[in-house]
Amino acid sequence: MVRPGPSAGGRPPVATPARLAAALGHRLPPRAARIGLLGGSFNPAHGGHLHISREALKRLNLDEVWWLVAPQNPLKAQDCMAPLAERLQGARGIAKDRRIRVSPLEALLGTERTAASLALLTGRLPGRRFVWLMGADNMIGIDRWHDWPRIFALLPVAVLARPSYSVRASSSKAAVRLRKGRLPEVQARRLADWPTPAWVLLRCRLSSLSATKLRQARKG
Repeated sequence: MVRPGPSAGGRPPVATPARLAAALGHRLPPRAARIGLLGGSFNPAHGGHLHISREALKRLNLDEVWWLVAPQNPLKAQDCMAPLAERLQGARGIAKDRRIRVSPLEALLGTERTAASLALLTGRLPGRRFVWLMGADNMIGIDRWHDWPRIFALLPVAVLARPSYSVRASSSKAAVRLRKGRLPEVQARRLADWPTPAWVLLRCRLSSLSATKLRQARKG
């Protein structure tokens, strides 16, 4: 899902605990912390991201949510992508909640795909209870992601229903394949503790804002 950020020697920097701490504001989470991971381009970040994050914090009983701002999404055109530093700054301006951290962790890890990023992150920070967060629109198309079943094998997944997407998400290729791992919505607060593969669809009234609409408005 992401493009690596290489070091001067052509390789990404080693994701040591000290570098991870720096990328997280010099504060590593304690063991057993319950952390939601929201990945994406954030091109730009907007109130919808903040709303999804606060819903996840409440409905999934999370301690924190991390916005993983991707260097580059290979499913999106590069010519419309703002620089990483600009997107990080914009995301930090939107994420006005002490429980939400904005980070370029994927650039630090130097991985090209989400599954590989999550494998490295969970390996570097053992003992934390991570949950992958995504909108229902991503659930519909996640079968196009590289090695997507590995994501569900690594972490429990929460799919937050966006307007007009929840029905299609429930009948998507991934949902059908993983139907035995789906939890009822009433069990959402226990998702972080559930053995994988496990996922839940959270139905909630979400913002209809999108980064595409915001970019179009700016051009106009």
